[in-house]
Parts: sequence; C-alpha cells; structure tokens
Amino acid sequence: MELDPETDEYADSETDARRSERASKRTDGREDAAADVTPATAGPNTASTTATPTAENEATATEAAAGATEPDAAVTFDRDGLRAGFLKTIPVALGVGGYGIAFGILADQAGLSVIEAALMSATVVAGASQIVAVELWADPLPIAAVLVTTFAINLRYSLMGAALQPWFKRLSATKVYGSLFVMADENWALTMRSLKSGAGHGAFLLGSGIAVWLAWVGATIVGTVAGGVVGDPTAYGFDFILAAVFLALAAELWEGRSSLLPWSVSLATALVTAELVPGRWYILLGGLAAATVEVIRRGE
Repeated sequence: MELDPETDEYADSETDARRSERASKRTDGREDAAADVTPATAGPNTASTTATPTAENEATATEAAAGATEPDAAVTFDRDGLRAGFLKTIPVALGVGGYGIAFGILADQAGLSVIEAALMSATVVAGASQIVAVELWADPLPIAAVLVTTFAINLRYSLMGAALQPWFKRLSATKVYGSLFVMADENWALTMRSLKSGAGHGAFLLGSGIAVWLAWVGATIVGTVAGGVVGDPTAYGFDFILAAVFLALAAELWEGRSSLLPWSVSLATALVTAELVPGRWYILLGGLAAATVEVIRRGE
C-alpha cells in the first residue's frame, strides 16, 4: 500500500508536534522542579525568620525561669512583709507565751527579779538557752559552764541564718541583723515557708520576730510575778508547751518522703549524741547531720 506523499508529510508534521510537546513538558517539569527546589533552598532562612519569635519567647521563658530560681530576685523589705509576718505568727506567739510563763516561774525560783528576768528575755530571746542558764544559776555564778552550754545550744542559729542567706544576701546589713536579732526557731520556720512559697517578703522575719519577742517578754514578766503562786510549772503542763509548738511547726515543714531521710538521720544523731556527749551538743550535731545528708543528696 503506497502512502500519499502529502500524508507522509502530514504524519511527519504530527510526529514533530508530539515531540515538541513532550520536550515542552520536560522543560516545564524542570522549571517546576527548580521552583520546588528554591523554597527548599530558602527554607532555612524562612524557617529562621519564622522561628525568631519562638526563639525570643524561649529565651524570655528561660530568663524568667532563671529569675524564679533566684531566691533574692523578688525579695522586698517593706511594711507589707512586716505586717504579714506579724499577723501570721500571732497563733505561734501565743504558744511561745505559754513557754515564757514557764521560764518566768523558773527565773523567780532561781532568785531573779522581774526586771532581771525581763531584761534577759528582751536581750537574749532564746528560750532553751535561757532555761538552761537559769537551771545552772547559783551563787557564785558558774560563768564558764553557762557560756559553754548556751553556746552549744545556740549554735543552731548559725545553720538557720545560713539557710536564709540566699534570700537576704542583697538586703542591707541593718535590715538583716535587725531581723536576725529577733529570730527564734518558731518564726524562722514560718519565714522559710513564706520565702520558699515565692512571697518575697524579706521583712517577714522581722515582723514575725516582733510578735514572738512581745509574747516572750510579756509572758516572762507574767511568769516571774506569778512564780510564787504557781509553784511547780510542770504540774500545769507548761513544760510540754514548747514541745507542742515544735510539733506543730514540724508538721508545717514536712515535705513528704523527701524529708524522711534527713529528719531520721538528724533524730538518730541527736539521740546518740545525747547519750554519749554531755551538755546540749546533740542539738547542733543533729542539725549538722541533716544538713550533710542534704548536701550529699543534692550534689548527686
């Protein structure tokens, strides 16, 4: 069968057109691929530009978190903290007052006048060491024994003050030492709880200390005046008041299972020391043992 030359020409033209179309598609495909590659190549720059606010947010969050972990970052010393500490400590101060009455009675039995007992409470502000000093009171006064014993008892305040240092390190010396003067076990525990909560009341210790100081001195005066009438304070359960106050504070400071190990080590150390070492060194050594456990555990 012979093909018409015109048909052959037509066929060739159609073939050329198809080839041109396929070539055009391949060219368009390459251009599309190139277009797809361009965003991919520009992707990091685009992603970087898009991610910039996120990065800034993360940086801000990191700075905020760092500020939150700095104990002294938001600590202020103002009337609000003073008032909060005073009002919060009133219930505890009432318990301290009962213990102060017991001290006043013992002071009267030891021969101290009302003025002498009140002056001791106003300047020492340390119930345990004051009671020990009164128990050792004699004529002549055993000065060395009183000093050594009270020193051993009050050394725990160095540990308590060190615990406050992260929050107090940027306060002035006048504010710090003025607050530490009225620091007792009870208001120290309440202050630590307040500071750890993030309240930032640097004056909490001073306000709570004033409440304790007023109750302690006032109760000392009452106990000294009533000493001759009451007689033995243990007959009325005054000797258990301090133990009850400390049990209440311990319940407030309990943080769950994390507190079990240091508290157990402290208790065991104190009991062993009380049996083996004369004096009141078990108070200091029990606290040091617990502090050592916490340092080791947190350093792991």
